[in-house]
Amino acid sequence: MRRTTVKLSDDLDARLRHEASRRGMTIAELTREAIEAHLGGRRRRLLAAGAGRSGRDDISERIEEILREEASR
Repeated sequence: MRRTTVKLSDDLDARLRHEASRRGMTIAELTREAIEAHLGGRRRRLLAAGAGRSGRDDISERIEEILREEASR
């Protein structure tokens, strides 16, 4: 992996730090995710998309947790 320096306005830096903190991610992780999304990088497969067929009855209560787990894979 290569290191890259990016200059950001104070406002954009604050927004980036806030969003990374809100999601429980590092700034580097969020930056890579945003660049991949913008450039059409790898598509994330959300394995939770088929959750309705799991036979479990707690999916709607745990959806945020499940999506976080799937996104970190």
